[in-house]
Amino acid sequence: MKVRSSVVYPLVSILAFVALLMESAHADRMALWKIVSLECVPHFKKGEAPVPCEHIDITGGEDRGYVDFKDQRGVAQMLTIPIRRVTGIEDPALLEPDAPNYFAGAWGARAYVEGHLHRSLPREAVAISVNSMVRRSQDQLHLHVDCVDNDVATTLAEYKDRLDSQWRPMSVALKGRHYWARRLDSRDLSDISPFRLLADGVDGAKDRMGQWTLVAIGATFSGDKPGFILLADDAETGGGHGQDLEDRECAIATVK
Repeated sequence: MKVRSSVVYPLVSILAFVALLMESAHADRMALWKIVSLECVPHFKKGEAPVPCEHIDITGGEDRGYVDFKDQRGVAQMLTIPIRRVTGIEDPALLEPDAPNYFAGAWGARAYVEGHLHRSLPREAVAISVNSMVRRSQDQLHLHVDCVDNDVATTLAEYKDRLDSQWRPMSVALKGRHYWARRLDSRDLSDISPFRLLADGVDGAKDRMGQWTLVAIGATFSGDKPGFILLADDAETGGGHGQDLEDRECAIATVK
């Protein structure tokens, strides 16, 4: 069956339905998967609005597609979720040579974050985070797309010129944690997989990906070069929850 590759629908009429579906999210670790597979995709295939998702993209085929879903927590937080079954950061499918680049899709979802805020954001104000296997509430991969915490943004703005293409522990803390960090020169993440960069760039990470959290935060480097700061943290040392670097209230959006 051939269907359209990308559709966007308003959210206003489905807020109550979203709240109902998400009530049991913490009790049911497959709640997100059920929302995608039993609601969003079937509605889309029937030519209907893909409720309760805001957007669905199958440009590369359904098996490589994803949805963008408004999390009920936070003023603007979006979740980018694969249509295929992918458990989380530990899933070996994410490291396959032809794996879909969900980070690129998530970066595109910043448009929906901005839509909920009714204003545009500089790239430095947007973060994408994936929590570790042991610090998440759902067992379907989902990338949190939200505003960067103000203090985190300030620290990274001062620190970014120390970064290069190698992973190194930061000498300063972000929310009490010394993350591993590296620079990535990329406009939109479409040309590289952050999952693979973590697996191949930090000793031992590939064999225990489930213990790691991974975050991509927009950046502009010297010479007005667009890119990202990649951050990773290990649950075995007490971290693993990169979502802590985001701000559900999006205070950074009000900074003049």
